[in-house]
Amino acid sequence: MSQLIYEGKAKKVFTSDTPDQYILYFKDDATAFNAQKKDVIEGKGVLNQKIATQIFQYLIKHQIPTHFVASISDREMKVDAVQIIPVEVIIRNITAGSLCKRLGIKEGITLKEPLVEFCYKNDALGDPLMIEEHIYILELATKEDIALIKKQSLRINELLQKMFLELGIVLADFKLEFGKNKKGEIVLADEITPDGCRLWDKETGKILDKDRFRKDLGGLAEAYTEVLERLSKF
Repeated sequence: MSQLIYEGKAKKVFTSDTPDQYILYFKDDATAFNAQKKDVIEGKGVLNQKIATQIFQYLIKHQIPTHFVASISDREMKVDAVQIIPVEVIIRNITAGSLCKRLGIKEGITLKEPLVEFCYKNDALGDPLMIEEHIYILELATKEDIALIKKQSLRINELLQKMFLELGIVLADFKLEFGKNKKGEIVLADEITPDGCRLWDKETGKILDKDRFRKDLGGLAEAYTEVLERLSKF
C-alpha cells in the first residue's frame, strides 16, 4: 500500500512497491504568486503528467540523467527517490516576468545568451533570488555541484529550445530542479511542464503556459492541451 510522503502545490509524492522509487501524483490545483492565488483546473494534472512524461523521455534519449522511471497512469509517474537540492534554476532566453520587474526592462527581448538564475527553494521566504555565493554560504550545494547543474541546465535549454521551435513554440524561460540519487549522482528531478515554463506560439505570440492563470486570461486547460497535442506529433 502506497503511503503519502509529501504534498506540494501541484503534486503528491507516495511510496511505491519498489525500494528507492516514489510515485508522483499530479493534482489539478493551480497556484500563483507563492500560492496566494489558487484554483482547481479540471484535468490539469493529467495534462501535466503526460507533458512531463514526453519531455523526460525526450531528454533521456539525449543522455540527460533524470529521476523519471515510467508513466504508470494518467496522473502518476514512477521516479527514482532523490534528495532535492533546494535551489531552483531558472533559464531565461527572452525577457519576461520577474526579470522585467526587477530590472525595469520590457518583455520580449531576446537575450544574446541564456541567463541562468538561482532561487532558494523556500516557501516561507518566497523563494528569493540568490547568487552562487549564497548557495555556498548556506551549504546547499558545492561548487562542483553547481558547475554540473549549470552545464546540464544549459544543455537541457538547448534541447528544449530546439524541440519546441520545431513544434512552433518559443521557450522564453523555465525552471528546473535537481536532486541526488542513492548513488550520489545529480539528476534532473521534479517536472518540466507549462506550470514552470513560459511557452509562446511562434506565429501569434499566444500564451501556452501558467501565465494564462496568473493574468486571468482563462483557457489554461485548452492551452496545455495544445502543448500536449504538439508534443505528441514530435
